[in-house]
Amino acid sequence: MAQADKQAISSSDLVHLARLALAGRPQDVQMLVRRLAKRYRGSIPDVAKGLSELLREAPTRESPLRRDSVAPIPVDLDSRLHLVRLDHVSALDIEPVWLASVRSGLEQLVQERQRQDELAEASLAPTRTVIFTGPPGVGKSLAARWLAWRLEQPLVVLDLSAVMSSFLGRTGTNLRYVLDYAKSVDCILLLDELDAVAKRRDDILEVGELKRLVTVLLQEIDDWPATGLLVAATNHPDLLDQAVWRRFEMKIEFPMPDSEAVGKTIAAYWGPNGSLPTEWNGTLASLLQGLSFSDIERELTAMRRNAVIRGHSLEESLHDLVRRRIGGLPRSERGAVASTLTKLGLSQRQIHDLTGVSRDTIRKATARSRP
Repeated sequence: MAQADKQAISSSDLVHLARLALAGRPQDVQMLVRRLAKRYRGSIPDVAKGLSELLREAPTRESPLRRDSVAPIPVDLDSRLHLVRLDHVSALDIEPVWLASVRSGLEQLVQERQRQDELAEASLAPTRTVIFTGPPGVGKSLAARWLAWRLEQPLVVLDLSAVMSSFLGRTGTNLRYVLDYAKSVDCILLLDELDAVAKRRDDILEVGELKRLVTVLLQEIDDWPATGLLVAATNHPDLLDQAVWRRFEMKIEFPMPDSEAVGKTIAAYWGPNGSLPTEWNGTLASLLQGLSFSDIERELTAMRRNAVIRGHSLEESLHDLVRRRIGGLPRSERGAVASTLTKLGLSQRQIHDLTGVSRDTIRKATARSRP
């Protein structure tokens, strides 16, 4: 067989494999890999050997986290739904924007896992449990995905809606199933919205079964192995039982983004078609100040989407964003936005129409901003 024929066959196989993978057909992918291993055994033995090894190591649908046989993914006995969601994080869409305190804590977790041998020589173990706190949209779940990506481990996400069985007495059993499963595999476990199950036991509004559920959770966290990392996240730390706090070795608080983080987030989410015009940086930062990371992404995505649908220019789309956001800002901040708009060459009348700020206020703000 000519070298050109071999190359043509190889290209065709690659395209076929990619098509099956993108279609989400793992069984067909494994069948094709098995066929390719046989096909290339004589002509390209190294490739055939590598494919055969991948087949031996390939995870099954029920045990997708390690090559050895383990218990299948736990399911709720009533609904038969999986109690956890698996996320194999091979890449992130963007580089996350972290405040310095957050990045420091996350990097420490990564370094501890990467230098376990050195810790063991000092009779120490890496952090086993960490809790993320902060309002919605500030990156707690993204941080768990980032850790999984950096540590090259799958992320197991606890589906609290599935764990909370319609038969309340089984909820503790469901929780044990999940935690026992996560302990048996190499992964990072994320207990999202921890306050849904770990409420304060002195809350008189909660029934006894939920209080017993907290006890189950505490026992399981105490028994968490040093080989794994348990990450919990909550939007309402004030609802957590005090005993829960003592079980976590590290706490990382995710605050709302400051002005610098807002600017970096705008740059990160602006899109693939070029950077944001410099003259709009200050205006957008003023308009989006006070929003969470996810809210900033949503606003910018909506603006870009509307620009495509309506056939607007970039400037028109930015004007639409000003109109949509300006009403929710305090009067003093509306004046600051109006001041930044003067630097874009807009007339005082245009700025008034966009912001509702009086021309007299615009003139005064412009005069104050002059050197």
